[in-house]
Formats: sequence, C-alpha cells, structure tokens
Amino acid sequence: MKIVTSLSFQGQCREAFEFYAKVLDGRITAAFPYGDGPPGMEVSDPKQKDWLMHCWLDVGDQSLMGADMAPEWAPNIDKPKNGFDVTLHTDDIDQARRWFDALAAGGKEVMPFAETFWSPGFGSLVDRFGIPWMVNTNAGPDWKPTQGA
Repeated sequence: MKIVTSLSFQGQCREAFEFYAKVLDGRITAAFPYGDGPPGMEVSDPKQKDWLMHCWLDVGDQSLMGADMAPEWAPNIDKPKNGFDVTLHTDDIDQARRWFDALAAGGKEVMPFAETFWSPGFGSLVDRFGIPWMVNTNAGPDWKPTQGA
C-alpha cells in the first residue's frame, strides 16, 4: 500500500509541480490538462483548458499528486490550506536546510529552521503556492540537543 497526498491549486499546479520536482530532485510522470480530457468533460472557461486535472510527481519511492480546481468544483479552494502538512524527513541536516530554504522562498516561514528537542534541524513553512510543509532532520542514535534547545 502507498498513501499519496494530493494537492489542489487554482491554475498553478504545473508551476508548483515543476518547482517541487526541481527542489526535491523528482520527476513528473503525468500531467494531463483539462483541455485534453475525454468528450463530455470540456471546460467552459478557456483559461482552465491548460489547468491540470491530474499531475503525478515521483520523488524516490514517494509521490505527490496534484490538480487545479475551480471554486465551483472544490468549495473553499480559495481558502488557506489547513489541517495537513507535506512533510519531508532526511538524515542529512544540510539537505533538510536546502529543502526548507528553497520551499520557503517567496512563501512564509511558520517555524524557522532550527534545532528542536527532537531534531537537529526542523522548520515549517507555507510555500508560495499556499501549501504547508514541515522539513525534519532525523536525529541519529547519539544525537543530543544542545542546552536550551
């Protein structure tokens, strides 16, 4: 079994997934616009023809799905994302910091990347597309937090 998070956008899915592929060294394996949908699935708004109805990003053995959704298809799509985070974990603090910095660019840091009582490096952010992320460095077996962390 594989659990995959599906992210919703309003016309920025392709841009977001190209950005995520670059930051996470992943590969987009599917990107189907509404304009290429089967008969009977036509969209009435011309700008939505290039929106993605399905996008798939593989990163190692993990994946993200995404789609563009108009408010009439997905109530509250225009509201801030709430109740979830896409979470990245690594044993490499330098990699974690690179991910955090890249994803935070143009977005908003919620918890700056720093040592915590459970991690040598953790941070949370909302990226420029409105998607919430947490980036965590796994603590090794001999790791101890510095005093005051």
